Amino acid sequence: MLYALHELAYTSAQPFRLGAQLARDFWKSPLNPAGDTAIGRTAYASAELFESVTRRYGKPAWGLEVVNIDGKPVRTVEQVVWSSPWVRMVRFARNVGDLKRAKKPVAAPSVLIVAPLSGHYATLLRGTVETFLQDHDVYVADWVNARQVPMLEGRFDFHDYIDHVRQMLAQIGPRAHVVAVCQPGPPVLAAAAVMAEENDPNRPASMTFMGSPIDARLSPTVTNQLAEEKPFAWFKSNMIHTVPWPYPGVGRRVYPGFVQLYSFMSMNEARHTDAHWTYFKDLVKGDGDGVEKHEQFYDEYLAVLDLTEEFYLQTIDIVFQDYTLAKGELEHDGKRVDLSKISDIGLMTVEGENDDISGVGQTQAAHVLTPNIPLERRVLYVQPDVGHYGVFNGRRFREEIYPRTRDFIAANEKLCAVPSRSATAA
Repeated sequence: MLYALHELAYTSAQPFRLGAQLARDFWKSPLNPAGDTAIGRTAYASAELFESVTRRYGKPAWGLEVVNIDGKPVRTVEQVVWSSPWVRMVRFARNVGDLKRAKKPVAAPSVLIVAPLSGHYATLLRGTVETFLQDHDVYVADWVNARQVPMLEGRFDFHDYIDHVRQMLAQIGPRAHVVAVCQPGPPVLAAAAVMAEENDPNRPASMTFMGSPIDARLSPTVTNQLAEEKPFAWFKSNMIHTVPWPYPGVGRRVYPGFVQLYSFMSMNEARHTDAHWTYFKDLVKGDGDGVEKHEQFYDEYLAVLDLTEEFYLQTIDIVFQDYTLAKGELEHDGKRVDLSKISDIGLMTVEGENDDISGVGQTQAAHVLTPNIPLERRVLYVQPDVGHYGVFNGRRFREEIYPRTRDFIAANEKLCAVPSRSATAA
């Protein structure tokens, strides 16, 4: 019912949104002599603000057609190299003339960046991907909005996520590197353990976890405390809703993206209110830089996707309530996931000192849980003065975190060099 009411509210606001667009264009028109007056600028700003907060934000574009590498603009092409109903594995090919012959740069390690499936699109990692493109052949797990997946495609749960990670690594080939940003940490670690135990030739050469809740019992944040305080039945009763018509996934039970967005925004309500008030004042003043910065952030932040009921509830159960992976009790395909089987995969953990989503200690717990990884193949790093988002994006990420990650991947690339992969020429 909530999902249907949400759609009704959006549809009902359409005439007002159209009116705001007309008012905005009227007051912004260079032919309007009153447009540059205090009244005109205020009216324009009011209309623009109303339109922006009532707009439906679709999936943003990656916008990485040209990236700056070593001070030079380099063209990239977005290639879908593998897909399922639930994910597109996207490769950003550099210096592409003929797409059929496109290959990775010489000696560049192949890196799979597993984006979070937690409410936002993978494009939230645009800055992360752009930075990794400096030195790597980059692949990204670009998850699909569950409301766009027809019921005939079946379910997608935590264990399917593990299998999808394995399939994507298999598509890249032997001994690639995997980077898990936030939510994917536990299923990626589980996938690595399963692949290690089976001596899978496509197991990663290294794994990097950034702000991931590997063991959410440590340094609990507000998010963790909510998951602990509420009984499991509460999440099923209050957070799961049915996709309405006319979406392709009509009838599917999901954790809606808009519910996740409201939850996140309520955690920092004053900050978002202040940001929109500043945006309004910048519109009145004609401060183009401030307006552009606000719009770039919120165009991404307000674009959300739905999660399947089974994946969301299993994540609550496995990661935030029963901690089965951290306690060594997780079973996958009928077998216990044994993290001690990981012995020839490098491990790097990155945390933010001020992370209010995954507290310090939750990610580095991976080191304790994988006792058989050699010391020389481990890196534990805590970045001072950054929060959750700063762990994988922004200036501190580019200047302090990424160089360490790049060097860690390069070291493990040498240790696990595979001639058939590393010899590939552009």
